[in-house]
Amino acid sequence: MNDWPDGYGRGGQGSEPEGPRAMRHVQRPPVPQQRPPVPQQQPHGYGDGYGAPYDSGYNTGQVYGTPAASVHDGRRGQGGPGGPARPAGPPPAGPPPVGPPRPAPDWRRRIKIGSLVLVGSLLVVSIGTYFWADGKVKREVDLSKVIERPKDDDCTTYLIVGSDSRAGMSSEDKKRLRTGSAEGKRTDSMMILADCSGGTTMISLPRDSDVEIPSFKGSDSGKLFPNQGRRVKLNAAYAEDGPELLVRTVEHNTHLRIDHYAEIGFAGFANIVDAIGGVEMDIPKGFKDEKSGADFDAGKQILSGEQALAFVRTRYAFAEADLARTKNQQKFLAALASQTATVGTILNPFKLYPVMGAGLDTLIVDKDMSLWDLSQMFFAMKGVTGGDGKSLNMPVSGSRGGNLVWDKAKMDQIVKEIQNDEKVTVSGN
Repeated sequence: MNDWPDGYGRGGQGSEPEGPRAMRHVQRPPVPQQRPPVPQQQPHGYGDGYGAPYDSGYNTGQVYGTPAASVHDGRRGQGGPGGPARPAGPPPAGPPPVGPPRPAPDWRRRIKIGSLVLVGSLLVVSIGTYFWADGKVKREVDLSKVIERPKDDDCTTYLIVGSDSRAGMSSEDKKRLRTGSAEGKRTDSMMILADCSGGTTMISLPRDSDVEIPSFKGSDSGKLFPNQGRRVKLNAAYAEDGPELLVRTVEHNTHLRIDHYAEIGFAGFANIVDAIGGVEMDIPKGFKDEKSGADFDAGKQILSGEQALAFVRTRYAFAEADLARTKNQQKFLAALASQTATVGTILNPFKLYPVMGAGLDTLIVDKDMSLWDLSQMFFAMKGVTGGDGKSLNMPVSGSRGGNLVWDKAKMDQIVKEIQNDEKVTVSGN
């Protein structure tokens, strides 16, 4: 016999738990409505509460034989004892983004910083190049030792000398370049380059020119030597007391003031030509010379360092001998400067460094000549080939004892036009 009230206990009619119906004196307070909890991302394969089943790792969509959708049904799907339902579908690939979105890159700022870095790098390289090149230049000529100098003018005037110095040349180089093995050095070519606002003028001075040796101060002894009226070939002045006496002799006989002196030997000349890949020349008439090694056909051709040296040294293949040679020297130097003093060479380190390294080692200049002055000299040589440039031999009126005598009237006119910063109108031989 069952003493329990109807509806209670095992097998009772009612399924509801004991409540106000059986115990009317007990009243439950109202349950406040709460916002459903926010579903939390659970690790893949584990339950999210007591009611969430365990996943063995095989995501088949069923858990212990129960369809995956069933976990969202009933009380589990409504946040009951089983906790919030898992979202359907595969889990997210990664954690959700944290924090505010990244701002767009400031390209203006990046370009500005990049430009500053580039300019700074170029500045460092330029300064390094300057000191490297400046250390290679041999400043051995002291023009302060030259006495009784002509008046200064607005033009910058250079005395450019090509010597037969064989310094730094091996026996193979001497044989290949046909320079011989003579000791010491002599002037093989001499030119006055006047860089004026009215135009650039290059005047070749034949080494056989008849000149007077003036009074001078010895470059080594400092002793004063009086003018004895000696007349000699121009290259004898260099042989007697070096560059200082040569400058003094040129100034005395031309009345032009020399501002800077530059001298280069055989080896440096050939190396510069090879460093720029050769110099293109248009030779109007072919010629040969066994002594210099020259063997040229007529027409345009690119001369190597060896060929270039033979071209500017040849004299016995021409009837005019020294005058014809100085003309070829002018043509070649103008072509060399035109192909060297270019933006493509200056801004290209693969061209600039070999050229500077090849030429500066054998270049001798005066003590006041800076790298800027040296570059201006090359650009002035380049200007000779332009519309404002002019090249000529010193006008000659005859000879004396086998030496060439300058035409004094024409020479005075050239000097006057240069000193007045005017374009030279005189033509030479």
